[in-house]
Amino acid sequence: MNIELLSKICTTPGAPGFEQKVRELVIQEVTPLVDEVEVDNMGNVYAIKRGKERKSAMIGAHMDEIGFIVTHIDDNGFIRFHTLGGFDPKTLTAQRVIIHGKKDVIGVMASKPIHVMTPEERNKVAKIKDYFIDTGLSKEEVKKLITIGDPITREREFIEMGNCVNSKSLDNRLAVFILIETLKNLKDKEVPYDIYGVFTVQEEVGIRGANVSSLKINPDFGFGLDTTIAFDLPGAAAHEKITELGKGTAIKVMDASTICDYRMVAFMKETADKNKIDWQPEILTAGGTDTAGIQRMAKGGSIAGAVSIPTRHLHQVIEMAHKDDIQGSIDLLTACVSTLDTYDWSFK
Repeated sequence: MNIELLSKICTTPGAPGFEQKVRELVIQEVTPLVDEVEVDNMGNVYAIKRGKERKSAMIGAHMDEIGFIVTHIDDNGFIRFHTLGGFDPKTLTAQRVIIHGKKDVIGVMASKPIHVMTPEERNKVAKIKDYFIDTGLSKEEVKKLITIGDPITREREFIEMGNCVNSKSLDNRLAVFILIETLKNLKDKEVPYDIYGVFTVQEEVGIRGANVSSLKINPDFGFGLDTTIAFDLPGAAAHEKITELGKGTAIKVMDASTICDYRMVAFMKETADKNKIDWQPEILTAGGTDTAGIQRMAKGGSIAGAVSIPTRHLHQVIEMAHKDDIQGSIDLLTACVSTLDTYDWSFK
């Protein structure tokens, strides 16, 4: 596994709407692998491999990571912000961030010290509005470098832990990596249909890029590619786990925004079994992915499913995934798009 590339993808910044740097990296990686590369007005990247027939399959992997945007700089140089994507406020405590202004500026998420809190304040759950960013710079220095509207990303290194990887932004840079590796596998293969590997924008704020790209492509088939919850942790009941690390890639049955096409689910299960790829079913009752846009925004809809990567500690800076599940996701996606023409897609 190309850990060096995965690390680079995870640590390259790209808040929703500000995906420039990760987009540049993606274009650099995919250009030698496909027949055509396009970028639309929103910034979605289309890596296109032409097939034998003029049917099409879209694979969506969003490039953006949850982040923040500067909303105010006070008289002492402290920065207020708004979230871009979903955050549990307690995960902001004691974290470093990078403000992407005229140059990158390191800041720390700070809040009122517990030593000076009232008993009532100590017992309250922290809210996003309780936090501010301290850069250690004066107001004058801050305003030279940072303006309202600058994006902010989280700062955390990528590490290996046992047979797992741990980093910020595995959601969804794992999928970016998996899609690139899948395109590498397909480079010298003949595929039945046109494959559109789409690296989408702004998923974390409402699957916006996937909606636009599905409208553009109008795919016959669709695959979402994203992380999912692995709640295989102390205190979790069996029915709460969703998925478990090391038990294989996950085949989505449904989430809060998509009920996957039963034909696609059956095809993916059969393909996994045929290729001896470990898999587990995924039913996620809250949250959604690009799969929804891919399925619904094509004219007449697409036959859509999703490859999901089990991940612990989602939307934190300590997200964790198992290398075997990552490799299984690459293998399953490669096998599926290579054999789409072998399945009976009629309604039964």
